[in-house]
Amino acid sequence: MAKIFSGIFLLVLLSSCYDDNEEILYGLTCDTSVVTYTASIKPVLASYCISCHSGGFPSGNVKLDTYTDVRAVALNGRLYGSISHTNGFVAMPPGTGLLSDCTIARFRIWINNGSPNN
Repeated sequence: MAKIFSGIFLLVLLSSCYDDNEEILYGLTCDTSVVTYTASIKPVLASYCISCHSGGFPSGNVKLDTYTDVRAVALNGRLYGSISHTNGFVAMPPGTGLLSDCTIARFRIWINNGSPNN
């Protein structure tokens, strides 16, 4: 009987919830006091977007390989709508979950500040 309870306990323990949110896992805080295109936005685009959204035939006809291209998509609402998985927009990046809350907040702040080239 003890083996059964031990087995059930182990099963429950191993199947417990998992949260892969970096801020929670590593105790990181989200610093949004200074959000810049160069330090906050461009690296995310390079990691998640540029491989499909650059060159002569960008996916969805959305080009993100220059600041001018990114700013245009930011100001028309498509960038934030896609990365925040807002209804009516194509959820990006494809095949993954949402970007971290902190990353999405940085994009929102940068866009709300007029998408400056800083």
